[in-house]
Amino acid sequence: MAAFDPENRGVVVTGAGNGIGAALARELAARGARVVVSDIDADGAARTVAEIESAGGTAFAVAGDAASEEGVAALVATARRELGAIDAWYANAGVDRGRGLDTPESEWALSIDVNVMAHVRAARLLVPEWVAARGGRFVVTASAAGLLTMIGAPAYSVTKHAAVAFAEWLSVTYRHQGVVVQAICPQGVRTGMLERSGELEELLSRDSALEPADVATLAVDALGGDDFLILPHPEVGGYYAARASATDKWLHGMNKLQQRLETKETTR
Repeated sequence: MAAFDPENRGVVVTGAGNGIGAALARELAARGARVVVSDIDADGAARTVAEIESAGGTAFAVAGDAASEEGVAALVATARRELGAIDAWYANAGVDRGRGLDTPESEWALSIDVNVMAHVRAARLLVPEWVAARGGRFVVTASAAGLLTMIGAPAYSVTKHAAVAFAEWLSVTYRHQGVVVQAICPQGVRTGMLERSGELEELLSRDSALEPADVATLAVDALGGDDFLILPHPEVGGYYAARASATDKWLHGMNKLQQRLETKETTR
C-alpha cells in the first residue's frame, strides 16, 4: 500500500477558491504541504491563500483557467516555478451546467472541458515526469454522479462518469510505474453547487450533506493508502454495487425518483 505524506510536498489544487477545493487546500497546507491554489475566481484563490497563511501554512494563488490547454500549461509551469516539483495534483475544478435534453451545446462543451479534458491535459504534462521519478499522485474530484448518475443533469452525469473512467485508465496504465490515482466521489456537500441544485438538493442530501471540510479530511487521510475510490458517503459504495449487480432494478428505482421530482414540480 503506497502512502503519500503531504509534509513539504508540492501540491496543486484546482477550483480551490471555494467549496471542496478550498477545504482541500487548507487541509493539505495544515499537514505541511506547499500548495498552489488555482481558480478562475482570482478573489476566491487569494482568499484561500490568505486563510492558509494566517494559519501558518504556505500557499500561492494562481488565477486562471485550469481547463483549457493553454491554461493548464500555464498553471503547470507556474506551479513548477513556485514549488520546484509537483508531487500531487488535485483535479478538483468542476461545473454543473444545463438541465435535460435542452442543455445547450455550449454548456456541454464547457462541461467536457472542465470536468474531463482538464484532467487529460494536466496528466499529459505531469505523468511522464512522475514515471521518471517513480512517484506522483493524481486525485480527481469526480462526485457520486460519476459512479451512479445525476437526475436531470445529463452534462454533469456524463462528464463525471468520464472523469472516473479517465482516472481508472490512468491507474490501470501507470500504477506499476509509481503513479497513484484516486477519485473522490461524494454525494451532497454543502457548497454553492448544492444550493443551486433546486429540487435535487433533497435527493443529493438523502444520506446527509457533508461540509467541505469533512470531505477534505477524508480525502487527505486517503493519502495514507492507494485505494482508488474515496467515498465520503460510504453508502455510495452500496449503491454502486447494486447498480452493477442489478442494473435494471437500479434504473427502475432511479426512474421512480425522476417521476417523484416531476410530480413535485407540477404541484408547486
